[in-house]
Amino acid sequence: MQPRNMSMSGVVDLAAVKAAQEAKAKAEQARAEAARHGGAGAVSPADLVLDVDEAGFERDVLQRSAEVPVVIDFWAEWCQPCKQLSPVLERLAVEYNGRFLLAKIDADANQMLMQQFGIQGIPAVFAVVAGQALPLFQGAAPEAQIRETLDQLIAVAEQRFGLTGLTVDPEAEPGGAAAPAAPVGPYEDLLNAAAQALDAGDLSGAVQAYKNVLADDPAHPEAKLGLAQAELLQRVQGLDPQRVRKEAAEQPADVRAQIAAADLDLVGGHVEDAFGRLIDTVQRTAGDDRDAVRLRLLELFEVVGADDPRVTAARRALARALF
Repeated sequence: MQPRNMSMSGVVDLAAVKAAQEAKAKAEQARAEAARHGGAGAVSPADLVLDVDEAGFERDVLQRSAEVPVVIDFWAEWCQPCKQLSPVLERLAVEYNGRFLLAKIDADANQMLMQQFGIQGIPAVFAVVAGQALPLFQGAAPEAQIRETLDQLIAVAEQRFGLTGLTVDPEAEPGGAAAPAAPVGPYEDLLNAAAQALDAGDLSGAVQAYKNVLADDPAHPEAKLGLAQAELLQRVQGLDPQRVRKEAAEQPADVRAQIAAADLDLVGGHVEDAFGRLIDTVQRTAGDDRDAVRLRLLELFEVVGADDPRVTAARRALARALF
């Protein structure tokens, strides 16, 4: 099925975005299906340490970071400090009993990830929380320091993002909780109705059609993407771009003005300007204002697509701004 025209020319390649959303949607479908049956299920202790490569990074790290902090251990066979650090991290992953996952990445075999994280030497340890990457430490740190860092990471993940970790059951079968649920559907009629509403300029109708799909299947990738785009178009409808930009320029501390200007930036195809504006605003704000800006930025990430390099760069910048 080809993605439908959502009148966002210049902002996002819908075919690329839909492809990038597919893997992410599988894990979300599994969580949604499990929630319908009373919970997300337990994982085995063996599932707390993962070997991850570039092909599985989206699924095993980015997706999972929406439910639990993921600690990344970049290592290599020839690296002697890695041989000291990795066993400690593996033992702590089991000891912390689901408060974080450990993703082990072979640096030699995954050079693209090394470049994306800007790693100059190993061992290097990062974390990803709610899709946001942040550096933890480099080198074979003492265990006391590692524990302190992990405790801080877990506290931030819970306080800022509501991530309380996974339930671990020693009797669970390894890998048993990760099997994705079958998608619910089909929703061709509703998706076609949404596309027709967009073509007719009926943004409210399009929003409702996508919500109707998501009410039954909260992880449906095309509906999630369509809703994010339709809501963005709905927000900018009727705005006076000149006035919005003037207010944003004159009132850099006005959160609502910056958010509105970022929406206009994105609709106009100025993706990096939109992201940069909101990241700068995150740095200048605190409390509820900061959360409002962060949430809007995450919504704009959904519109552009998780695999877009501009989103990757902006997630790192956001992590630096937050932490």
